Amino acid sequence: MGAGRTAGESGAGPRWLPGDPKGSAMIDRIVRVDHAGEYGATRIYAGQLAVLGRNHPAAAEIRRMAEQEERHLEAFEKLIVERRVRPTALAPLWHVTGFALGAATAVLGKRAAMACTVAIEETIDAHYADQAEALEGLPEEAELKAIVEEFRADELEHRNTALAHGAEGAPGYPVLSAAIKAGSRLAIWLSERV
Repeated sequence: MGAGRTAGESGAGPRWLPGDPKGSAMIDRIVRVDHAGEYGATRIYAGQLAVLGRNHPAAAEIRRMAEQEERHLEAFEKLIVERRVRPTALAPLWHVTGFALGAATAVLGKRAAMACTVAIEETIDAHYADQAEALEGLPEEAELKAIVEEFRADELEHRNTALAHGAEGAPGYPVLSAAIKAGSRLAIWLSERV
């Protein structure tokens, strides 16, 4: 989110950098981008399952992770409505690119599909950690902070599952991981703003 302490500052609550959104603008940005991210995650898993099929050995784990992402998406869909936050205008793009990313990595095999999960979840872990820090000291946002922290724990569990399923053995793992992380960071930046 860009919130952080500057040198020499102390005290409770977030410290802001020039240009960072504050107050309701920051909350709107958090809800918007997390809604977009959870939507994108459901599309990635849909793409993977479409290629791998229901009977693939990894399908049960991917379905389980996809079900958790659906639950996350439902929570943010509720928050979008309750808080009257404008969703990202890029949802149609995430609909297509999320599915395409999932399908493309699944075409490369189970390990590449799992490598995609690791890259996405490591990026999301850092993103959610930044959000939790930005929400620190805002007692009126304790519920949102709890949601962010709960979902962050789920995303880390997905990363660990993917690692246990051989993600690091994917062909070209370092390059694949770096490319997916870069794309994820760009999607986060765009979804916060557009």
